[in-house]
Amino acid sequence: MFSSYLTLTTVLCALIIVSSLYIIRSAHIDATAKDLTNLAAALKGQITPLVIEKNPEKLDSFVKDLGKQIRTRITIMAPDGVVLSDSEENPIRMENHQTRVEMAQALEGNTGESLRLSGTLKQEMLYIATPVKKDNKILYVLRVSRFLREIAATTNRLVQKIVIVTLVMDVAGLFFFALLFARSVSQPVRKLSLALRKVAQQNFAIRVFLKTNDELRGLADSFNHMIAEMEELFSELSRQKEELNGIITSLQEGLLALDKEDRILIANASLREIAHENLEQGRHYWEVLREPKLIDLIREVRAGRRNASAEIEFSAGIFLCSATFLSFKEEITVIFHDITEIKKLEKIKTDFVLNVSHELRTPLTSIKGFIETLETTALNTENRHYLEIIKRNTDRLINVVNDLLVLSELEEKTSSLRVEAVNMKDLVDRVLKIFEPQIKAKGISFSFISDPDLPSVDGDPFKLEQVFINLLDNAIKYTEKGGISVELHRRDDKLAVIIEDTGAGIPQEHLSRIFERFYVVDKSRSKKLGGTGLGLSIVKHIILLHDAAIDVSSTPGVGTRFTVTFRARNT
Repeated sequence: MFSSYLTLTTVLCALIIVSSLYIIRSAHIDATAKDLTNLAAALKGQITPLVIEKNPEKLDSFVKDLGKQIRTRITIMAPDGVVLSDSEENPIRMENHQTRVEMAQALEGNTGESLRLSGTLKQEMLYIATPVKKDNKILYVLRVSRFLREIAATTNRLVQKIVIVTLVMDVAGLFFFALLFARSVSQPVRKLSLALRKVAQQNFAIRVFLKTNDELRGLADSFNHMIAEMEELFSELSRQKEELNGIITSLQEGLLALDKEDRILIANASLREIAHENLEQGRHYWEVLREPKLIDLIREVRAGRRNASAEIEFSAGIFLCSATFLSFKEEITVIFHDITEIKKLEKIKTDFVLNVSHELRTPLTSIKGFIETLETTALNTENRHYLEIIKRNTDRLINVVNDLLVLSELEEKTSSLRVEAVNMKDLVDRVLKIFEPQIKAKGISFSFISDPDLPSVDGDPFKLEQVFINLLDNAIKYTEKGGISVELHRRDDKLAVIIEDTGAGIPQEHLSRIFERFYVVDKSRSKKLGGTGLGLSIVKHIILLHDAAIDVSSTPGVGTRFTVTFRARNT
């Protein structure tokens, strides 16, 4: 600040000196011009008789003596520009002066003035030319001039005094006013700077109070307000951080947070118990968590930039790992849900169902055999009616047991797929032929539409037949009027099979549960039609085994639409 003020003051002083020099020089030139004009007027009375006398030697001698006495150059010029006499030079050797500026002005009847370098003396001079008339005619022109070196000397002396005074004022102003001003500004700034450094060290108790009443006071007040707000904000952030750490620590589920370089950001105590490893912050997760399925899951999420989940078995049990991709920081969080007990219960349930199904199969087969034997004997009408009821319920139990066995195999994934290239049009056509008698018996319409360029799919033909048998069987059972349509369409790299009916439909609140085992929408109707409540559950499991998808939409009183979507076979 002091340097800037010094530069500004120096520039202003220089401008003052230059301006003073110009003003003084101009004033001296104007004063000298006025003196020369008055001098010329005084000399006319002495020179005019000599010019009229026409004695060049006497005129020249007089002019030279007079010029030395008054220290002024005197030049006498005829109207045609010829120099008659000059106090400094021999007039014979001087050139014609008719073109001189002051001469031209004088010949017009005015007092001529010119400031220029003398062609004869080679020095800068001020010229004043006065026309002398007789009988309204210019008799001669009297020119007087002085060297500007005399003006320059006087000007220089004045300028030196001005420079000295200006420098004294400059120094005084700098050391008394500039330093005082700079100090009054720099001290508050230093206080603010020191306070900012303390704030950077997280010292929010610092405050700056200034006694001045200027903009810096306002700045200090704003600074104090900002620090108070920052202190409150940091306190709130600290409280939130403590709360978050408390929540993370108390979580029963394992929590793992990774940065975009797959380094560990957060690993809570529950995860350390699961992994039995010291999960240090900053290490790559795969250095301590060497579970291949977990590594594959995180790579899948990172590559696809989407959420995913997988069941992963650790030494501590089985966990459902849900990985979430945070796009704004390219971070990943993984939650480890302990599903060990759930898996045990599922295993117990599956084993129970499987064992019970196997145990029931033999007695049910025996019961059915004895019923068929009784049918060959002579029975009255009433007994035969009861026997039909027993047979119908036995068949229903056998169907339930068979479906339970199939479902158990699918859930346990013990049923291996015999994958081959499947022509879906031929497969659906074979299934439709099975139901032709039932469709004709119910008197409902039927349509089958297929795109001409359908791709093949990879799948197990026998299990895929089970899917469409179950779907078509339900469609026929629950359609009393109208009809059924089956459509096969190609959708980019996928193949869609659509089965639609005009049956009773399914209420919206039941749609999300129709694939659960033993779940039926209308229990009375299901019993009447002999349904087991397991068909759609079997369909869902077979579809999942084929990495396909099934969607359902339905409107009560209008009908139901199932859409099964397969991936096209790579060729």
